[in-house]
Amino acid sequence: MTTNPSPLLIDRFGRIVDYLRVSITDRCDFRCIYCMSENMEFLPRAQILSLEEIEKVCRAFVELGVHKIRITGGEPMVRKGAMDLLRNIGRLEGLRELVLTTNGSQLEALAGDLKACGVKRINISLDTLDAALFKQMTRVGDLNTVLRGIDAAIAADFQRIKLNAVILKNRNHQEVRKLVDFAIAKRIDISFIEEMPLGMIESHDRAEEYYSSDQIKADLESHLTLLPDTTHTGGPSRYFRVADSETKVGFISPHSHNFCGDCNRVRLTAEGRLLLCLGNEHSVDLKQILRSNPDNLPALKNAIVDAMQIKPEKHDFDLSEKPVIFRHMSVTGG
Repeated sequence: MTTNPSPLLIDRFGRIVDYLRVSITDRCDFRCIYCMSENMEFLPRAQILSLEEIEKVCRAFVELGVHKIRITGGEPMVRKGAMDLLRNIGRLEGLRELVLTTNGSQLEALAGDLKACGVKRINISLDTLDAALFKQMTRVGDLNTVLRGIDAAIAADFQRIKLNAVILKNRNHQEVRKLVDFAIAKRIDISFIEEMPLGMIESHDRAEEYYSSDQIKADLESHLTLLPDTTHTGGPSRYFRVADSETKVGFISPHSHNFCGDCNRVRLTAEGRLLLCLGNEHSVDLKQILRSNPDNLPALKNAIVDAMQIKPEKHDFDLSEKPVIFRHMSVTGG
């Protein structure tokens, strides 16, 4: 075991890890077709990290040099006590950025409180502006609720608001121009995401509905001028600025443009696994360490430092095969 943890987390490929994504629940009030099966079985409460355990892991990471923490789910705001957790994480000395990914269902009521808790930036999932298609893709969601949530977030004046859209061929790929126009009108940013093959789903064939970032970009450039942008937020997006607007368009391209070379992030799953790569199963059970050594922060930090040595070089997503990653995105943390 490492006895003197480095102030920086560095993997065996020389990449510095300074970004932690934390799933605080696997539960969600939507059932998006690319994220969940229709009849999800959620984890028993005893298998989920407590809010205190999550806070302790975040504290350990910040003390090891992590500057950015993103809270995700499932839908993070359906977890009771989420606001108190965010407030406590936001107070950690050394943390520069606390950010949130949400489906927007709770934002109308909670946007102002989230800002007050120290959340600086927020990502909101929005795959379509068509109410019927939105219900189809989320299975249960209401588009107008999310649109009101987006407006509430804008009114709360976060440092940055970004929409995330997963694009599927012949399902919502015709929506990309409308989504960008919407982002331009709201003066916010948007990223388009290639679907990731996590978990077994029944709703569609991922290979048949794959729509690449290059295709999306070509669709947009038939109507808009996209200018290269140097924006880098610690995530995998490649950004372009829409000419004559304040909006940036990002592309997250795990298939067409592998972004593993400069990966700076790891994930804490809802059940306490430290996941070293989204597309691999390399992980460390931090829950076991937390519960067997509840007051031993150095042991937790040692385990995190040692885990960097099993972070893989890259993922190997293959849409032509059934997923070898059986965990759904909702369990992993978006």
